[in-house]
Amino acid sequence: MEKHKEHKSYECSECLKCFSKNYLVKHMRVHTGDKPYQCSECLKCFSDKSNLVKHMRVHIGDKPYQCSECLKCFSVKGSLVTHMKVHTGDKPYQCSECLKCFSDKSYLVKHMRVHTGDKPYQCSECLKCFSDKSNLVKHMRVHIGDKPYQCSECLKCFSVKGSLVTHMRVHTGDKPYQCSECLKCFNKKGSLVTHMRVHTGDKSYQCSECLKCFSVKGSLVTHMRVHTGDKSYQCSECLKCFSVKGNLVTHMRVHTGDKPYQCSECLKCFSDKRSFVKHMRVHTGDKSY
Repeated sequence: MEKHKEHKSYECSECLKCFSKNYLVKHMRVHTGDKPYQCSECLKCFSDKSNLVKHMRVHIGDKPYQCSECLKCFSVKGSLVTHMKVHTGDKPYQCSECLKCFSDKSYLVKHMRVHTGDKPYQCSECLKCFSDKSNLVKHMRVHIGDKPYQCSECLKCFSVKGSLVTHMRVHTGDKPYQCSECLKCFNKKGSLVTHMRVHTGDKSYQCSECLKCFSVKGSLVTHMRVHTGDKSYQCSECLKCFSVKGNLVTHMRVHTGDKPYQCSECLKCFSDKRSFVKHMRVHTGDKSY
């Protein structure tokens, strides 16, 4: 027993915790920041050799820890332990603010930033801050131009996987977001949120010049050009300028001769939708205007 007591008698001069001699050397790196073990692949450094060994599995693809339920494999035992909570439903970490529960302590730490407003990850290019490191990594692709996610249909590339998933609905026609009022469907959640303002009458975007209100921020931005006189969309043929991109697209048909709107009654074609709608009244007899 005396021998065992002596084995634990090395005290850290910084925090006064006690360790065996070997563990005290490792522990002191917490205070000194020393990371003597470096990965030969990506040059990332670690304070403990065992952490370097675990990290190397990322490069070699070694995943020795397997879930007995779904057979998913992990390179680190701790990741398997966290994953098993998906099957057991165990969520021992609870938020003291909203009482939401989490399966892993790191998830709770990230979640708490919702309440504290803490954004510790800052972009070195534009100084924008993020509460989650993964969001900073995604954001950095804007600056470096990295777009690793490619559409298999049209080969268009995206910097974020979620953007690719949303884009694929253009090809599949999938519209999973349905309006509870009129049952109209949308392929983006944001489009549904914007559409709901038609029913609620919400127009939260107000022009500071004339106080006119809009339900969509983009509409306010477009409207502001009436006051600023900004016409940033120019026709490459006649150099005429427009404040709205859609008006330039319609105008270009004057030069191309494109008439995409065809009357199903007399087959007459029109270059813009407004002229087409006006013409259809000839057949329907509508004289409301």
